[in-house]
Formats: sequence, C-alpha cells, structure tokens
Amino acid sequence: MSRSIEITIISSENLQENKKALKGNTFVTVQCDGNRDEMSTTKVDSEGGSYPSWNEKLVMDVPLHARFITIEVKCKTRGNSSSSIGMARIPVSDFIGGYVPENQLQFLSYRLWDNKVSRNGIVNISIRVKVSQNNYCSNSMSSAVNGVPVTGVPVAGNGSTRVVTGIPAAWLNYQRNI
Repeated sequence: MSRSIEITIISSENLQENKKALKGNTFVTVQCDGNRDEMSTTKVDSEGGSYPSWNEKLVMDVPLHARFITIEVKCKTRGNSSSSIGMARIPVSDFIGGYVPENQLQFLSYRLWDNKVSRNGIVNISIRVKVSQNNYCSNSMSSAVNGVPVTGVPVAGNGSTRVVTGIPAAWLNYQRNI
C-alpha cells in the first residue's frame, strides 16, 4: 500500500562545487527510502548557475512504511556522468500525518549537504499528498493520521469539504487527572 504525492521541485539557492559558484547543468533526483526502484528526475537547468530553477512537478508513490524522501541536486559533467552537489533527507512526517490535511499544498525549504557533510545550498519544494477517491464519503471526509482514522463533518452547510478538527474533551479531562 502507498500514498501518491505531487512534489514540485521549485528552485535551489547558493550551490557550489569545490567552493566555486556553479555554471549550470543542474538537475534533481527524488527517491523514497521505501521504494528504491522508483526515482524521479527533473529536466536540466543549463542557465541557472548557483541559483537554478526547475518548477517541475513530479508524482510518485510513497509506501506506507517509508520514513524519508531523498532529494539530490546533481550537476552534469562531461559525457553522461554527473556529480552530486548536495542532498537533503526529508522526513515523510513533515508532510504526511499530524495536523496537515491531505491535498493541502505545502511550501518547504531544506538545507543541502554535500559528500563532505558540509552545507551546500538550499532546495525549495512544494508537496501535496494526493487524496484518493476512496477517502471521500457523501457527507464527511475521512483520512488516516498515523494509522488512526480521523473523521470530520462538513460544518458550513454548503457542501464544503472543510473539516473541523479538535481534541476530545474526555481526553483533556483524562490528562488533567494524571
């Protein structure tokens, strides 16, 4: 079982190679730790130098047991080879679960680390967990947060799918008595 996400690789900032500004030919690979066979790649930005921009949307399946997504910025070198400029390991919990509803677009930035474990720029992305059609009911919206079902009832009365979330009062009373 898996969830589908849309990850847009927007841009990167302050990239260097051997402490020198990049001249171009950068691209990004995205891979999930739960599915090593699937890797998505952006097009090559040949003009951006140390501040490349891709604005490319990648769709991938993230297995339920996955813990990280790895984003790696690479630079094309001579021939068909490439060198790693920087990498970021993004916890899946940053965009799945917790209080973030499915299908909500999130803009995130992460520090990139090079092979010598030195800071080497920032990558800017947006992520949206795609909602499966099986999660919708006629009068309510259901989703699973960390394996616990969360159900809400439309509150606007106009067919809205917005959901009110909260902490049950019984739970608050229980916590006070501990």
